[in-house]
Amino acid sequence: MKSILLACGTGIVTSTAVNVKLTKALNERGWEGKYKITQCKIGEVVGKSSLFDFCVATTQVPKEAQCPVINGIPFLTGINVAAVIEQIVKELEK
Repeated sequence: MKSILLACGTGIVTSTAVNVKLTKALNERGWEGKYKITQCKIGEVVGKSSLFDFCVATTQVPKEAQCPVINGIPFLTGINVAAVIEQIVKELEK
């Protein structure tokens, strides 16, 4: 099972919105039950990152993060969402 860290400023509102969209997109692509998403505050990413396969963030992530980071802003803007989902799927396939 792949572990995805989903980070936003407070770990609540924005990450929840992205979580809903990302979960729907991944499940529609056959990934249901093959991943786990954990939400957190951006300030927690560095400390938690070593425990996750990658991070999707809606704000800038500190360089000290120990896992790959994917820009989650497209989930909020609606621009280039498909490209970001494909990037996430590639990380899941690793």
